[in-house]
Amino acid sequence: MAKKSSGTRSGYRCAECGWTTVKWVGRCGECQAWGTVTEIGGQTAVRTTAVSPARAAVPIAEVDAQTAQARSTGVGEFDRVLGGGIVPGAVVLMAGEPGIGKSTLALDVAARAARGGESVLYVSGEESAAQVKLRAERIGALADTLYLAAETDLATVLGQVEQADPSLVVVDSVQTIASADVEGAPGNVSQVREVASALIQAAKSRGTAAVLIGQVTKDGSIAGPRVLEHLVDVVVQFEGERHSRLRLVRAVKNRFGPTDEVGCFDLGDSGITELPDPSGLFLTSRDRPVPGTCVTVTLEGRRPLVAELQALVSDSQGGSPRRTTSGLDSSRLAMVMAVLEQRAGVPLGKQDCYASTVGGVRLGEPAADLALALALTSSMLDLALPVGTIAVGEVGLAGDLRPVTGLPRRLAEAARIGFTEAVVPTGSLSEGRPPSGMRVHEVATLAEAAATVMTVARASAGHDGVAGAGHDGVAGAGHDGVSSADHDGVKNGDQP
Repeated sequence: MAKKSSGTRSGYRCAECGWTTVKWVGRCGECQAWGTVTEIGGQTAVRTTAVSPARAAVPIAEVDAQTAQARSTGVGEFDRVLGGGIVPGAVVLMAGEPGIGKSTLALDVAARAARGGESVLYVSGEESAAQVKLRAERIGALADTLYLAAETDLATVLGQVEQADPSLVVVDSVQTIASADVEGAPGNVSQVREVASALIQAAKSRGTAAVLIGQVTKDGSIAGPRVLEHLVDVVVQFEGERHSRLRLVRAVKNRFGPTDEVGCFDLGDSGITELPDPSGLFLTSRDRPVPGTCVTVTLEGRRPLVAELQALVSDSQGGSPRRTTSGLDSSRLAMVMAVLEQRAGVPLGKQDCYASTVGGVRLGEPAADLALALALTSSMLDLALPVGTIAVGEVGLAGDLRPVTGLPRRLAEAARIGFTEAVVPTGSLSEGRPPSGMRVHEVATLAEAAATVMTVARASAGHDGVAGAGHDGVAGAGHDGVSSADHDGVKNGDQP
């Protein structure tokens, strides 16, 4: 049997992803990060010898799973994102832009846990203890068993954990803690990796849940090495506009629950408040309908959210038309515009197009394609959609409409708020009935959907019906699309 050599090993490694190379380069060849490739340093390869384990392996059926049961944080929306609560020994990384509410939510969670009889340690590396107490008084987060320490040295933080023996530790933030055994300033790649590894090891060995608050870079990604996200158990991301009070907390990674859930919060002067029923927050209140708006229903995990899309189409003042989005994917807007022009005859190629969502919500699922297309068509024709209408469906490149998942839940939520008309792809309700009081138009193509909605809009506005292909920018209006929608393509929730 060949014996493994134990010579020296030299080269360079990327601190972000671990990619290695024999010579130094300024940019990593794997993750394309700049300035992260450092010398390994001629480490001597040593052979690890086996040692006797302190505890022998046991059959999986005999493992006690009660110690890993999630415990509620006292904040229902945060529990929804975490998958029911925080698990003892789990490490949660909470990231977001400065001032978005990370520290406020973490302090609220810590205070609720302390009021429940648990010992909680809050370590602040960015603010003094007095500053944290002022915030706690403002949001009502004072508790007898909530201990506060303002430290930036890793060894001291670990000593505080040893002395307090808490069931929950909050570190704000992980980029401000530094280890004296590692070179470099706090926040660099080596320091963040060492600090995170030490805190995770302490949490796992003691069965203590830990919440690490992380900073983000200019592009919105979590600062520090990518390995930081791999080490922790849960990664949650704060989203929201700085000028808006609405905050969305989304799970990016979760070893104990789903990663498609979202929690809704309201950030005010008195702290951060959960919003268990956010429907209606993403709608604009107005007395009469306005051209260029359409409402859709998106699914965030198992929760349906009713959101409004707004579009503005205007004549281009330059040689290259502008395409601007807010809360929507710009490439998705370009695709929907191309399908509208080629398959539905809506001339948008030489127009400036602006599209956005209301309330700071971000719509990324394809189910919002149909609502975006109808909003663009409505703005192009300067004709408002019928009152109480929603549109849900994915648009294909051939101009066809594809059904989406969870349509009954979407329609039920829209009907609960008061919407009475829905435009959906054909076959979406093959296995169920629409909600009571809702009239559902099933259409097969984008041209048929535009023709159906605009015909009803013109009738309600007192105009003539939409004519054939090419008239007023909508193709397909005036043939079987409208007639089928008025007869076989409509399902009424009030009918027996």
